[in-house]
Amino acid sequence: MKLNNVSLNASTKLVLSMLIGAISGYLFYAFYGCDGSCMISSSPLNSTLYGTAAGAILSRRFAAKK
Repeated sequence: MKLNNVSLNASTKLVLSMLIGAISGYLFYAFYGCDGSCMISSSPLNSTLYGTAAGAILSRRFAAKK
Protein backbone atom coordinates (compact mmCIF):
# COMPACT_ATOMS: atom_id res chain seq x y z
CA MET A 1 0.00 0.00 0.00
CA LYS A 2 1.48 3.27 -1.11
CA LEU A 3 0.90 6.47 0.85
CA ASN A 4 0.77 9.74 -1.00
CA ASN A 5 2.23 13.01 0.28
CA VAL A 6 -1.08 14.39 1.53
CA SER A 7 -1.91 11.45 3.81
CA LEU A 8 1.67 11.21 5.07
CA ASN A 9 1.70 14.89 5.96
CA ALA A 10 -1.67 14.61 7.72
CA SER A 11 -0.45 11.58 9.67
CA THR A 12 2.74 13.37 10.64
CA LYS A 13 0.81 16.41 11.84
CA LEU A 14 -1.51 14.19 13.87
CA VAL A 15 1.36 12.33 15.55
CA LEU A 16 3.24 15.55 16.30
CA SER A 17 0.20 17.23 17.81
CA MET A 18 -0.52 14.14 19.92
CA LEU A 19 3.08 14.18 21.13
CA ILE A 20 2.88 17.87 21.99
CA GLY A 21 -0.42 17.20 23.80
CA ALA A 22 1.12 14.34 25.78
CA ILE A 23 4.07 16.48 26.84
CA SER A 24 1.73 19.33 27.77
CA GLY A 25 -0.46 16.98 29.79
CA TYR A 26 2.50 15.67 31.74
CA LEU A 27 3.82 19.18 32.37
CA PHE A 28 0.37 20.15 33.63
CA TYR A 29 0.58 17.28 36.11
CA ALA A 30 4.12 18.21 37.12
CA PHE A 31 3.37 21.88 37.80
CA TYR A 32 -0.33 21.95 38.73
CA GLY A 33 -1.17 18.39 39.77
CA CYS A 34 -3.21 17.80 42.91
CA ASP A 35 -3.15 15.10 45.59
CA GLY A 36 -5.79 12.61 44.51
CA SER A 37 -9.00 14.63 44.49
CA CYS A 38 -8.72 15.76 40.85
CA MET A 39 -9.65 13.22 38.21
CA ILE A 40 -7.29 14.44 35.49
CA SER A 41 -4.29 15.89 37.29
CA SER A 42 -3.97 13.42 40.18
CA SER A 43 -2.04 10.90 38.07
CA PRO A 44 0.66 11.47 35.47
CA LEU A 45 -0.87 8.76 33.28
CA ASN A 46 -4.32 10.38 33.32
CA SER A 47 -3.05 13.85 32.50
CA THR A 48 -0.78 12.52 29.74
CA LEU A 49 -3.62 10.56 28.14
CA TYR A 50 -5.98 13.53 28.34
CA GLY A 51 -3.29 15.73 26.80
CA THR A 52 -2.78 13.23 23.98
CA ALA A 53 -6.50 13.14 23.25
CA ALA A 54 -6.69 16.93 23.32
CA GLY A 55 -3.79 17.15 20.88
CA ALA A 56 -5.50 14.72 18.50
CA ILE A 57 -8.79 16.60 18.68
CA LEU A 58 -7.15 19.97 18.14
CA SER A 59 -5.08 18.73 15.20
CA ARG A 60 -8.22 17.49 13.46
CA ARG A 61 -10.04 20.73 14.31
CA PHE A 62 -7.44 22.93 12.67
CA ALA A 63 -6.75 20.70 9.67
CA ALA A 64 -6.80 22.40 6.28
CA LYS A 65 -10.11 22.06 4.51
CA LYS A 66 -10.13 21.16 0.85
